[in-house]
Amino acid sequence: MAKPIPKVGSRRNGRSSARKSARRIPKGVIHVQASFNNTIVTVTDVRGRVISWSSAGACGFKGTRRGTPFAAQTAAGNAIRAVVDQGMQRAEVMIKGPGLGRDTALRAIRRSGILLSFVRDVTPMPHNGCRPPKKRRV
Repeated sequence: MAKPIPKVGSRRNGRSSARKSARRIPKGVIHVQASFNNTIVTVTDVRGRVISWSSAGACGFKGTRRGTPFAAQTAAGNAIRAVVDQGMQRAEVMIKGPGLGRDTALRAIRRSGILLSFVRDVTPMPHNGCRPPKKRRV
């Protein structure tokens, strides 16, 4: 059986010209998801493609220490350090979740030197949607 001829633009022939280090991103969006157990920081371009990400668990924090403000600060610093090298100067911040790392992650983003155009809270709020689970009896 004959081998299929690979298409001209396929990945097998080699990577496309836009490499991660060669791409210059002047403006982006920083998403902070702060739960009680972890904080995830994702940096995307304006179209939504992920450039860099970090989380408290990826930074080496285990167990209950992942939900601490210091872990969120470390995660935000790690995620932003990569995009500052790629030339990001302006960013929008979207914060989601009720966790302890919300404010600390925002402080770490402010200290990084990136100009913030706006900070928006995008925590999902139900308009009396689903019935909540029954109360715990301790």
